[in-house]
Amino acid sequence: MKSELNSIPVFVTVAEAGSFSRAAEKLHLTRSAVTKIIARLEAKLGVALFHRTTRSLSMTDEGTLYHEYCQRALNEICLVEEILNDGKFEVCGRLRVSVPVLFGHLCIAPLLTLFADTHPKLKLEISFSDRAVDLVEEGFDLAIRIGALPDSSSLIARKLSEHRMIYCAAPDYLNRCGEPQTAEELNLHAAVAYIRSRKVQRWQFRDKTGTKKEFIPNAKLMMDDMQAVTNAAVSGAGIAWLPYWLVRELLVDGRLKQIQSITSDDIWPIYAIWPRTPHLPLKVRLAVDKLVSDLPERMAVVEAPTHPLK
Repeated sequence: MKSELNSIPVFVTVAEAGSFSRAAEKLHLTRSAVTKIIARLEAKLGVALFHRTTRSLSMTDEGTLYHEYCQRALNEICLVEEILNDGKFEVCGRLRVSVPVLFGHLCIAPLLTLFADTHPKLKLEISFSDRAVDLVEEGFDLAIRIGALPDSSSLIARKLSEHRMIYCAAPDYLNRCGEPQTAEELNLHAAVAYIRSRKVQRWQFRDKTGTKKEFIPNAKLMMDDMQAVTNAAVSGAGIAWLPYWLVRELLVDGRLKQIQSITSDDIWPIYAIWPRTPHLPLKVRLAVDKLVSDLPERMAVVEAPTHPLK
């Protein structure tokens, strides 16, 4: 049992390095020593953990399964060491985070990258997907979600910031076509719409009584990528309804102008969620603290220049 336990870090290093030679360098061992350790482990388990050729090394299905459980075991060891350190904590292990694609790229990944830079023993893995992943089933430590959350007794949530939408267009377009003063006038303008699952996203606004209303924009240009919608709006293709965090810098540098007379005034919360556990891992707690501290600044409304229409 002792030799098997000692071989786990060697196996994990080989699996992640993809080469006996590179693993040997990292472990400060000879290549033959690493090869013998893996061979003894395979003999004890009674299965082949790697496919070996003269040019490549890859894990078998059994190796992939064994690697998953070994990584969990090493993470658990790291966690218990944190607990036993009596306050002298060091963040280590792997942190797997699921984030929405575009929001994750622009707002979350830069902050978590800085967080990882300050913790040398932390391995950060970010998955970009607009799908609502199953954290427990898919092995995620943390996920970022926008909007209302379904009830769940197996998850914990913490609010990070808020997400809002605005109507905007390029100053050149507004100079050519005029700026709409009411929501009804929006349908008289060219619209750049976002589509998802082959359906056009409805635009929302509040009328003079404060009642929320929505409609399908009369769009000539429709795209299933929010960044592409933004790029089209910047090029002067028409009016778009976009997340403020996505166009914030474009408003500041004048490439887009917010249509102030039409607002949706709807705010959606942004949450960090993680699996309920008896002890919250330090890496998760500090990562969430980092997002709570720094994300609101990236979402804050800033003063945009005035662009008088000609």
